[in-house]
Amino acid sequence: MNDIRRTILWVIFGFSMVLLWDQWQVYNGHKATFFPSATQSAKAPATGSAASAPAAIGSAGSSVPAPQAANATPGAAGVVPAGAPSITPSTTRERVVVNTDVLTLTFDSEGGTLVHSAFIKYKDQTHKEEGFVLMDESANRVYVAQTGLIGSAALPTHKTPMAVVPGDRALKEGQDELQVKFESADINGVKLIKTYTLKRGAYDIAVRHDIVNTGTAAVTPQLYLQLVRDGNKPPGESSFYSTFTGPAIYTEAKKYQKVEFKDIENNKVDVEKQASNGYVAMVQHYFATAWILPDGLKRDLFFRKVDNNLYAVGLITPLDTIAAGTTKTVESKFFVGPQEEKTLEAIAPGLELVKDYGWLTILAKPLYWLLDKLHGFLHNWGWSIVALVLLLKIAFYWLNAKAYSSMAKMKAINPKIMEMRERLKDKPQEMQQAMMKIYKEEKVNPMGGCFPIMIQIPVFIALYWVLLSSVEMRNAPWILWIHDLSAPDPFFILPVLMTLTTMLQTALNPAPPDPMQAKLMWFMPLIFSVMFFFFPAGLVLYWITNNILSITQQWIINTRMGVPPQFNLPKFN
Repeated sequence: MNDIRRTILWVIFGFSMVLLWDQWQVYNGHKATFFPSATQSAKAPATGSAASAPAAIGSAGSSVPAPQAANATPGAAGVVPAGAPSITPSTTRERVVVNTDVLTLTFDSEGGTLVHSAFIKYKDQTHKEEGFVLMDESANRVYVAQTGLIGSAALPTHKTPMAVVPGDRALKEGQDELQVKFESADINGVKLIKTYTLKRGAYDIAVRHDIVNTGTAAVTPQLYLQLVRDGNKPPGESSFYSTFTGPAIYTEAKKYQKVEFKDIENNKVDVEKQASNGYVAMVQHYFATAWILPDGLKRDLFFRKVDNNLYAVGLITPLDTIAAGTTKTVESKFFVGPQEEKTLEAIAPGLELVKDYGWLTILAKPLYWLLDKLHGFLHNWGWSIVALVLLLKIAFYWLNAKAYSSMAKMKAINPKIMEMRERLKDKPQEMQQAMMKIYKEEKVNPMGGCFPIMIQIPVFIALYWVLLSSVEMRNAPWILWIHDLSAPDPFFILPVLMTLTTMLQTALNPAPPDPMQAKLMWFMPLIFSVMFFFFPAGLVLYWITNNILSITQQWIINTRMGVPPQFNLPKFN
């Protein structure tokens, strides 16, 4: 029975190691986006010709694929927004920079495309004085948001030069919102007007598309909204733990579904293709972007590889027939911001799921709620972590008490078992019978210390994911030398303390009778601790707090049961 107990404990420990190892491994899947720029260098996806990459549209002046049928579906090889001629020879391409109290955005007059975003509140990890850049279109990165029209003839797309309507470019004192408007020329009797409305304190942008039929015949175009991203690793991402980077969709029917870039690469995407609600998104650690259409509006969902290391996720919604001389308006939202759970919940149903807790979401969400409430009282995320672990230890006090009581009893009879095993080492059947007799006489359940621990493991793994996923830890200080709970301890003080507490906890536990098991019981925690030298300080703080509280409770229970503290030090000779 003692061997069975040891086996189960090893399974539990191994399960925890596998989960943490999975986080530690670098995510090697392909990452993606849609229509490339001709200015990309070798570090960014290279733009192919229309022949080699028919889905790609080059910059102005490059060859443009022929227009597609209005009833084409996202899964068809030819679904590509068509190109368009310039408005007038005098129209020049320009970049429009817009500032609010939380965002700095850059739009390209070519298509009215959002090509750059930086956050005022969330700073870059390397250049602390600069806002973190999420979206960008440069020599090293491609991450943009594009919209346009497709139909049976060429229509305004994200490659169409547009006129910028004059207006405010910065949110002034006392001003709650500002608008940025782009207007295309008539193309085959259709004009597209895009209006972005930015609000104070908001990361969601209202985007209105006015499709004006300036011709003499009715038209039935389709509107597409897409996110375009290269597959490069996000700047600053840790090499010692992994978080998901890639596209995702949400619908009421199938809920939240992530798609790895390698699945798009291999044409193995198996998600919903049509819906009348939800959103499409690009997700990475702490931040996300998303296109959101109103519920009830039918849309096709698509994922595409556009070129080498270049992918897209998007929506195509069919529009009702627009009679000559009339205008059709489509309202939508575009989110670009941090994964603040309460903010995401208020924007759209299911948007908070871009903050991915994995398969333990049902436990992680209430843990985050409690952590947030503690922060509202303590106003320090580090002390909030300590307080949360303390509350969890109190909640599981009796379970832990049963586990440590069982361990104390096992420790008390351990010398008797060791003597018996040595005496009967050549008689395994008699050894097993003698062991069962000792357990019965001493009224010890060898499984008593196992099940209480098993019950708690999912809760603490869920808390691990909460701390790893919460953008609130970014640039959040704790005390003294810890200025950022999302970054590793710069002086490795917390990892060293964690290693010491882990070793102390191992020393307090009953030593396995088998010498090899005894050595492994020391090696495994040490290996486990080394990983934490490169983990965020907030995660290490959580683990240290858990260790200290566990050691304290174990010490108290051992003392009450008359089992004096005894350190089972390793023997490697």
